[in-house]
Amino acid sequence: MMSIVIALVIVIQDHSKIHFNSAKWLILYATLGIPLGLLVLIYGNETVVKIILGLLIILYSLYSLLGKSTLTLKEDNNLWLFFCGFLSGVFGGAYGLNGPPLVVYGNLRQWTAKHFRATLQAYFLPVSLIGSVGYYAKGLITSQVNHYFLISLVTTIPAIFLGRYVNHKLNDRSFFKYVYVGLIVIGLLLIIHSTFFNG
Repeated sequence: MMSIVIALVIVIQDHSKIHFNSAKWLILYATLGIPLGLLVLIYGNETVVKIILGLLIILYSLYSLLGKSTLTLKEDNNLWLFFCGFLSGVFGGAYGLNGPPLVVYGNLRQWTAKHFRATLQAYFLPVSLIGSVGYYAKGLITSQVNHYFLISLVTTIPAIFLGRYVNHKLNDRSFFKYVYVGLIVIGLLLIIHSTFFNG
């Protein structure tokens, strides 16, 4: 629900920087993965899934930071679009973590910080809407969730504009290093939370 608000503001602000073709195919393939993600959320072992997901995020991020991979895509690639889009749908449907597979694709395409931010939010807007419909249909969006959502808007709205300012100041070559460090932190938090705070 938060990502819908954030994406809407950013898409309005920076629509000229969106890679619409990439976003279109990532959205299409993500919609195929969302139902599987919802099944994982409802029927899967939450602790095991979160630990595996955390480890995958950390390992890929470390590989990207420390490795010497020269793999890049000069134009959109249907196989990579499917792989990253579908996984983002699964991760998003299960735990709202659409981002990591999209980071992989953006890095392969060597998008600038500005284009990366705008294109990802063009993806998040419809995918988050679809995901929210799924959550609502399964009874996961409750009055308490709505209450927390409204409270969080107080800090989220100003943070969107602060984020835009920081994004426009970032050096494009160092941008993905910051992103991968952030993903490592997310992966660690997933593992720690699943290990010590579940159940």
